[in-house]
Amino acid sequence: MKKILIIDDDRVLRQTLAAALETERYEVGEAGDGREGLNKALQGNYDLVVLDIVMPTLGGLEVCRKLREAGRQIPVIIMSGQKKKEVDKVLGLELGGDDYLTKPFGADEFIARVHAVLRRSRPEVPEIEDCTFGDVAVDFRKKIATKGGRDLHLTAREFSLLKLLAACEGQVVSRETILGKVWEYEKFPTTRTIDTFMYNLRRKVEDEPAAPKHLITVPWSGYKFQK
Repeated sequence: MKKILIIDDDRVLRQTLAAALETERYEVGEAGDGREGLNKALQGNYDLVVLDIVMPTLGGLEVCRKLREAGRQIPVIIMSGQKKKEVDKVLGLELGGDDYLTKPFGADEFIARVHAVLRRSRPEVPEIEDCTFGDVAVDFRKKIATKGGRDLHLTAREFSLLKLLAACEGQVVSRETILGKVWEYEKFPTTRTIDTFMYNLRRKVEDEPAAPKHLITVPWSGYKFQK
């Protein structure tokens, strides 16, 4: 499970963002000022930091600077309520910020930005052209899939989902990675979208969809493909 740290002196906003992230199955940490947030970011094993610019004890830009000076390359999303302060945006990105959000913003946009930043921070998935498992044969290049010689009529999205999992055989692929690689975050889908597609894909490729042997759920983490 990915861990995200929210650093903001606005308690209500922190709780709102935390609730949105927890719905997407992220583990969330919080800090109410810059110095506390910096200590948590340096000591904790976080995958992403979301921080405000204007905060007590230590501003967000300084937090970002100190993280980079300490050699921590953890992705950072900077938030600001100062709409006309373009210099803050430029400075924040120059200091090592990975994205910038202007307050106010909606939960859907926030989640989509989080997904996108995490996706960019991950290595690329290797390409594969075909795959066989059980009595299923898939040609990803020609978009042909059969089971026991019968055409499976997979949708384009199902081909992409199966290709991603098969390319990472034996590895857990997080829902965030699936959203980034398969959906590319269009129209801000949620991780529940993946569960629905996985249910339909299992019905087509598994002998017993309720007890899958190839498309395995890893609780609170994602999915894993095994031949």
